[in-house]
Amino acid sequence: MPTSSKPPKSHRGGRPSSPPQGRNRPHARPEKPAPDRTTPDLGQDGLPQVSLVRRGVERWQAGHPWIYRADLNGDPALEGGEVVRVVDGRGWFLGKAFYSKHSKISLRWLSFDDVAVDADFFRQRLLSADELRRRALPGEKTYRLIHGEADGIPGLVVDRYGDYLTCQFLVPATEQRKALFLDLLEQQFHPRGIINRSDVGVRNLEGLTPEKGLLRGELPGPVSFDEGLVRMRADLLEGQKTGAFLDQRENHIMAAHYAHGEALDCFAYVGGFALQLATKAKHVTAIEISDAAAGLIRENAAANKLSNLDVVVTNAFDFLRDAVDEGKHFDTIVLDPPSFAKNKDAIAAALRGYKEINLRAMQLLRPGGILISASCTYHVDEQAFEDMLASAAADAKRRVQIIERRGAGRDHPVLLNLRETRYLKCFVLRVL
Repeated sequence: MPTSSKPPKSHRGGRPSSPPQGRNRPHARPEKPAPDRTTPDLGQDGLPQVSLVRRGVERWQAGHPWIYRADLNGDPALEGGEVVRVVDGRGWFLGKAFYSKHSKISLRWLSFDDVAVDADFFRQRLLSADELRRRALPGEKTYRLIHGEADGIPGLVVDRYGDYLTCQFLVPATEQRKALFLDLLEQQFHPRGIINRSDVGVRNLEGLTPEKGLLRGELPGPVSFDEGLVRMRADLLEGQKTGAFLDQRENHIMAAHYAHGEALDCFAYVGGFALQLATKAKHVTAIEISDAAAGLIRENAAANKLSNLDVVVTNAFDFLRDAVDEGKHFDTIVLDPPSFAKNKDAIAAALRGYKEINLRAMQLLRPGGILISASCTYHVDEQAFEDMLASAAADAKRRVQIIERRGAGRDHPVLLNLRETRYLKCFVLRVL
């Protein structure tokens, strides 16, 4: 029986139903299978190489500085903290990054270029960060000097308080290079002391233990610094964050421009907003749940000769609810609570909390009153926060104007493609 000359039956497009044995389909380019390594793959400069799957390559090329573990092409067999070469599935160079073994964020961007990541590399990043602060805040000596990824040194935060520096080493790569960074900071700023404030929970996610203490030089007592018309004090070793909330400094000063009449500052901490309000308002009530923080507000008020400020030690939620029930009214209110959501699962509960306090504040304000409402929860973005404010205004049956949309100060730059660096929202509202 003669063999048929007809082509085999095919799917749409004319391709055979199965490829010829021993050959790949013409246009298929499967990624390399995940390697099963016990030793790292090294690049031409001797640095370990980390390969990305296609999704990781697309994320890298789109400009996001973080690459997650799921986007790696296999286990690179590294201990964590290394500077690595980042390559695609074909081995083509993409850039360099810090590697973390324990975190879900495996890679943190350092450079798109094939450059040496050494002392000179980090010195130039430090000098660039310092130049920005000198231009943006001329003459200022209290500010955030290094803002992690936004200044090109992921996992490192440095705040300057005059002659003293406080540092946070947040990932294995910066922890392992601690001595190098301290040397560079001493060479550039000649501080009297450098304090370690790496007592933050994020280090646990990196396989590191939270810690704090003196690193070099002398340990000061409370340091003083100016915020607009007010002289503030900060405890660099025991205070919250690195001693003070430097990200709100420009918003603290702004609040004085709007303060008038009877003012209320909820979640006052050591009085960053309350003291500014007291320079212009007739009277200020500061609400703070911590006895220790409340004591510092009183001390700061006395040091600034502000006798029109009273501190109430209580829960701000309870105070706002009771104030509405009692028919109290204010002309200026500030809401600056701590973060209400540490992860995405808590977003709904956080928005309920924000709505409750903002609703109460809108009910308490006299017509023409000013509400300054802030959120440091980066899981709640600016649009979600504004939508919450609109819902609170509707429930309070008040018409509300947006006067300003603000964020962290100029010493806390926001990195495009990394929303997490735009964590602070601050709205200035006028209630009609």
